[in-house]
Amino acid sequence: MPDLTYLWLILVIVLLVIEVATLGLTTIWFAAGAACALILALLHVNIGIQIVVFFIVSAILLFFTRPLAVKHLNNRTTKTNAEAFVGKNVRVTSDINNLKDEGQIFVGGLEWTARSSDDTVTFKKDDIVTIIGIEGVKMIVERNKEDN
Repeated sequence: MPDLTYLWLILVIVLLVIEVATLGLTTIWFAAGAACALILALLHVNIGIQIVVFFIVSAILLFFTRPLAVKHLNNRTTKTNAEAFVGKNVRVTSDINNLKDEGQIFVGGLEWTARSSDDTVTFKKDDIVTIIGIEGVKMIVERNKEDN
């Protein structure tokens, strides 16, 4: 029966190098699975069990801890550019009417083309709306929830 100790060691190293190079939080979980399999190989556990443990540990870590890690590691990123405006309440500077293909808002020191999230809803100049998204160069807005 072949000894997979070196294979698991090489796999751990390669996966860690890939993780360090990409910082994508994907290969780290498989590196941990390979490390568990490496420990089993050093203890001369059956190869089939090593492989099963590799897949089980990798899958558990990937599906259960990755979302937590991504949430905690990415919470310090600040939005830049226009995406930072999503969720802001702004004043309509020109009537918004999707059917007439018109409407503007003023946000971030710039005037933006704006469209309603619902083609049947229009907004008048000086209405307060909430930016809910961006499509190309147009801000998508809806009625400000605080006005209801």
